[in-house]
Amino acid sequence: MSAEMTGAVTVTRPTGSRSSGRPIRPVVAVLADGTPSYAPVGEVVVIDGTLVTCHLCGRSLRSVTAHLKAHGWTKDAYCEAFGLERGQSLEGPQTRKLRAAAFTARLVFDASVREGSAAGRERARAGQLARDAAVAARGRPIPEQRRRKALQALATIPPSSIARANSQRARRRLAEVAAAVAARAGYPDIRSLVLARVAEGASLAVISREAGLHKDWLSRHLGEIDPAAAAAARRALAGRRDAGWGPALRRLGFPDVPSYLRDRHLLQHRTVSSIAAEAGLSHHAVAAALRRHGLERSPHAAKRHAARQRAAAVAAGLGFERLSDYLTCRRAAGWTWRAIAAESGQPPSWLRRQAAAGGS
Repeated sequence: MSAEMTGAVTVTRPTGSRSSGRPIRPVVAVLADGTPSYAPVGEVVVIDGTLVTCHLCGRSLRSVTAHLKAHGWTKDAYCEAFGLERGQSLEGPQTRKLRAAAFTARLVFDASVREGSAAGRERARAGQLARDAAVAARGRPIPEQRRRKALQALATIPPSSIARANSQRARRRLAEVAAAVAARAGYPDIRSLVLARVAEGASLAVISREAGLHKDWLSRHLGEIDPAAAAAARRALAGRRDAGWGPALRRLGFPDVPSYLRDRHLLQHRTVSSIAAEAGLSHHAVAAALRRHGLERSPHAAKRHAARQRAAAVAAGLGFERLSDYLTCRRAAGWTWRAIAAESGQPPSWLRRQAAAGGS
């Protein structure tokens, strides 16, 4: 036999004689209750465009729906057991065409059929059929056939489009939550709520907890929901956090925290611990202030600055602008590290480290 897969319907063309009525297909699956299945679960196998394979016995029939009485099954139970959608036809294409032709004739000559068809179309236009279907499907497991169709449809969508749609849906959800939080608190929007509570001395964590959210919710999402409100809140909270620096700034003669940290850490290359000792604050407070004011923290600032000064002094004493230029020149001339160390008066190990750091 040759087979073609079309959605959840497998079309099979026989190469030999027709079925004799006995199960000629092997068992391809077994249900949880032990019922054998002679066709794949979640698929309808159509043979030669006219016959449909019965999952229960493997026979090829024009209409499995009419055949189910022989097994004592209903169509709904059959579809549910074998993972088919309730609206899935269990007849071959030719049989469906014959039924459609017969129904068309009835639609022309039978007034009751016309009235019923018109009523159905009106319910479909009003959306009532879709609502009734959603109510009826509530609580039912998704059939395997529908799951496969959904996966096939998703496979055709580019991953970038899926990511973009997910991102847009997440932003809409954040906006809805923010609007609901502001409305419950009696504010027109999240910006008004945040600015009012920050002015009263509340932190973003406190506002989040009051709204019944995770304490970090506003810290994580306010910048995406309302960037202007997030910037205003940051400025207000930064000024409040810098209040503890007042005595040290007045004593040392600096107008604000950023200018003091810039002078001590970036210009004088003092460590965080040294700055904390001078200001009378904790190590954590100084590190947090550097992050808050956008100043890059340099680990081991004093030692690294001293090492750079040493390298510059050695290079200047030998008549070079940079130590890496001196080392490159001597190594290109065939000098050994021992000879370079003797000329420069520096240990070979230190010279090798400088060469590696400078890319020589």
